[in-house]
Amino acid sequence: MILAVQNISKAYGINQILSDVSFHIEDKEKIAIVGINGSGKTTLLKIIMGEETADDGQVVIAKDTTIGYLSQHQDISFDNTIYAEMLATKKYLIDMEEKIRSLEKDMKHAEGDELEKIMNTYNNLSSQYDRQNGYAYKSEVTGVLKGLGFTEDDYDRHINSLSGGQRMRVALGKLLLTKPDVIILDEPTNHLDMVSIAWLEGFLSSYQGSVIIVSHDRYFIDKIATKIIEIDNTKAIIYHGNYTYYSVKRAEIRASQMKAYLNQQQEIKHQEAVIEKLKQFNREKSIKRAESREKMLDKIERLDKPTEVNADMRLSLSPSVESGNDVLTIKELTKSFGDNNLFTALNMEIKRGEHVCLIGANGTGKTTILKIINRLISKDDGQIILGSRVKIGYYDQEHQVLSLHKTIFQEISDSYPDLNNTRIRNVLAAFLFTGDDVFKKIGDLSGGERGRVSLAKLMLSPANFLILDEPTNHLDIHSKEILEEAIRSYTGTVLCVSHDRYFINHISTRIVELKDKKLYSFIGNYDYYESHKDIVYAADGNNSTAKGSIFAVSNANSETSSDNSTLSNKEAYLRNKEEQAKARKRENDMKKLEKVIADLEEKISQIDEEINAPENATNSHKLGELTKEREELDTKLVEAYEKYYALEEENVSGDIQSIP
Repeated sequence: MILAVQNISKAYGINQILSDVSFHIEDKEKIAIVGINGSGKTTLLKIIMGEETADDGQVVIAKDTTIGYLSQHQDISFDNTIYAEMLATKKYLIDMEEKIRSLEKDMKHAEGDELEKIMNTYNNLSSQYDRQNGYAYKSEVTGVLKGLGFTEDDYDRHINSLSGGQRMRVALGKLLLTKPDVIILDEPTNHLDMVSIAWLEGFLSSYQGSVIIVSHDRYFIDKIATKIIEIDNTKAIIYHGNYTYYSVKRAEIRASQMKAYLNQQQEIKHQEAVIEKLKQFNREKSIKRAESREKMLDKIERLDKPTEVNADMRLSLSPSVESGNDVLTIKELTKSFGDNNLFTALNMEIKRGEHVCLIGANGTGKTTILKIINRLISKDDGQIILGSRVKIGYYDQEHQVLSLHKTIFQEISDSYPDLNNTRIRNVLAAFLFTGDDVFKKIGDLSGGERGRVSLAKLMLSPANFLILDEPTNHLDIHSKEILEEAIRSYTGTVLCVSHDRYFINHISTRIVELKDKKLYSFIGNYDYYESHKDIVYAADGNNSTAKGSIFAVSNANSETSSDNSTLSNKEAYLRNKEEQAKARKRENDMKKLEKVIADLEEKISQIDEEINAPENATNSHKLGELTKEREELDTKLVEAYEKYYALEEENVSGDIQSIP
């Protein structure tokens, strides 16, 4: 055990943040702390670092353990160049190197005992220098710099001239180079691109010390974490595994907890009805029996309702009109900004029902393509052809069409007057607007908050072709899961630009990468792209196809001909239709069960009214029949709930597989 959190509690006024939180971390263990926004994750890190004081409990750290901490909002101001600041972390090796060089000079002029003494010091120091990788420290520094996205041209740039995100990368690099026993990182991927995040994953996975991370990047957590600590309703729940294990196990636990909670609620309701009925008899024996049942009821340990996202918050997206099979065709698309040519003669097709994720390094032109499709900026050359009956719904963080004078609630209700208040509130809650938040004016919101309102509006639109630019930014994990589920079950077509690899992995049926001014197509999800991209790059290297053509690979065949690309699109379409049919069946079954549950609850309510009716108070035969009927309905209700939550769990765990 290298660090232990023991019974930590923390409150701010009457707002309890953490309650009796306990866990420990072993040497070389990798832990991720997850939970909804405001659950206390960052507070817990600050308590571990001594920046906050716990109300109760303690943090125990093993003797001589070094800890490195990078917070979300770190004050970074280094009066130095990037390279010099990073090199400063190796000052102890530089000093050691200078001492070794000095001893080498001294040896030339020493004799006898003095020489032997210098030689001993020299050998000990050289061994220590070697053990601490002194001969490779410069390579280590440049490796970290390159891994975090800095080029050699950046090395001499002054840190005070950098953007906030670049400074955070410098701070992260310094921390990694100091090699503490425990690295603690709060949202480390916020300022990194995909390539840098992948490098950081590899670095932390093989790191010889321990790691504690707080992150909303689920793919990142999945690659690194061996233990998940979930902060839920102020408590800590420990899952021994990565994020995928946690996600499945959490769903199982929540389903089990919900089942137990509902069963207990039914039993409590039943017992309360029996007690009330016995009291109405107003006889000594019946009153005593009622009192006895009340005592038993008081002793029951009441289960808390699981704090899972409310089922009503699930977003169900259905296009009002089905488009033609050919949704989007891009021919010979070219765009430059001044001397900066982004791409030339790009070609791409998207078919109905495809969920395509467009990825690529920052600055390659992904968002530009989306804006050209939506006619927000002009193309230099080429054609953008939309298919028949295509209706676009576009989410762009820079072009949010919102009325600044309206409240959030008004913005949604005015756009969709047929929606009732409950539906509007549930959709807004899915995007983190709860309680009185819905009455905030749009003009008073931050950019991220406005983005969430725009996303909520889009999710309710009748569009059959959704075009999304970074839709998961500013969403917590639960909100991302709600959005994922909605898009996965969406029967329309999706074109999405995102850096959220977990999101991409779960919603995509095809990955299109914009790289070196070319498009590369992968029929499958992000994992499939990761495992096959080198094949495509190699094939491209041996192919003389003109710039802008689309190179494709599918699970069925890795050749990069246009015929295979067309075939793959057809296979993807058919497989996607099959997945959508299954998803629709689950949704229909769940809707039927919802009606069954509502009908059963209504019947039970009616029976309860009959039982409590004064005219039946002394009719023991009638009461016996009603009680028997109620118990039968109770049994049917529990069975209906079990079927409903089994389908709900299948919905959560039924990931769209890679398209063969």
